[in-house]
Amino acid sequence: MEKKNMDWSNLGFGYQVTDKRFVSNYKNGAWDDGVMTEDATITMSECAGVLQYAQTCFEGLKAYTTEDGRTVCFRPDLNAARMKDSCERLRMPVFPEERFVEAVKEVVRANEAFVPPYGSGATLYIRPYMFGSSPVIGVKPADEYQFRIFATPVGPYFKGGVKPITIRVCDYDRAAPHGTGHIKAGLNYAMSLYQIVDAHEQGFDENMYLDPGTRTYVEETGGANFIFISKDGSTMITPKSDSILPSITRRSLMVVAEKYLGMKVEHRQVRFDELKDFSECGLCGTAAVISPVGKVVDHGNEICFPSGMDDMGPVTKKLYETLTGIQMGRIEAPEGWIVEI
Repeated sequence: MEKKNMDWSNLGFGYQVTDKRFVSNYKNGAWDDGVMTEDATITMSECAGVLQYAQTCFEGLKAYTTEDGRTVCFRPDLNAARMKDSCERLRMPVFPEERFVEAVKEVVRANEAFVPPYGSGATLYIRPYMFGSSPVIGVKPADEYQFRIFATPVGPYFKGGVKPITIRVCDYDRAAPHGTGHIKAGLNYAMSLYQIVDAHEQGFDENMYLDPGTRTYVEETGGANFIFISKDGSTMITPKSDSILPSITRRSLMVVAEKYLGMKVEHRQVRFDELKDFSECGLCGTAAVISPVGKVVDHGNEICFPSGMDDMGPVTKKLYETLTGIQMGRIEAPEGWIVEI
């Protein structure tokens, strides 16, 4: 398919309208068949559940052009499963997982002209989401819902190359103990907006959230999981908690570390006072894959990782290059990871 006439190499990480999106409605206890539409607008009641009580969840994944010219998605089945968990926790109807994956494929096919070419550094970002659409004035779940998927071409999350960032320990909690930190609910991200804007105003790139119960263990940032590398470079450590969102990128990196790089992997609670013992630190997520962290600031006290502030640490770089190599088709993927459109 002929690609759109766009300056692919200079795309930013932002939204632009593409040709088609998928829409399905839940009414009278069942999902309809869904349709592809050119209409990018949503019309709903002023009293819709999403507007009154934030009953909404979402996912994020990408489509790529591989080195040999195929269009593929990366592990959409895990996005479907994670959205199922989010829906169940928010008392929303689950959109069937197999239909979720097929709808993702349908949206990518319909917008294939917007999938950036291989080597451009850009990708097609895919956003599935669901919200309560019927009027709700009492505090209760909505009766009707809409599930939608749109896609938009995006450039690299960090323009000009990936440089180590500086983050701070946040005084606020990202999630409540036994709350919704483990699901991709819109309300979790609303709660983080004050903190991220404040962090930027104070000269930091991101926040490090500690566990909401004791504030002694590392959890995640507002939108990414942490990975740490041991002093000798042999082990990747990633925090474990009931209030951390289970990042698909993080879970994939755990496999890459163990199966491709021969590293030991530890998924466990990570005490904040352990940070001084690690050689490298990174934030992992769909948007940037891995963002290296050079420094953590705890109320004026700096924890500087030996990997420094100039470039990714050597182990983090291997992890990044291996995972992106799998996504782009340069490296053979584990079975089921790459879904061809």
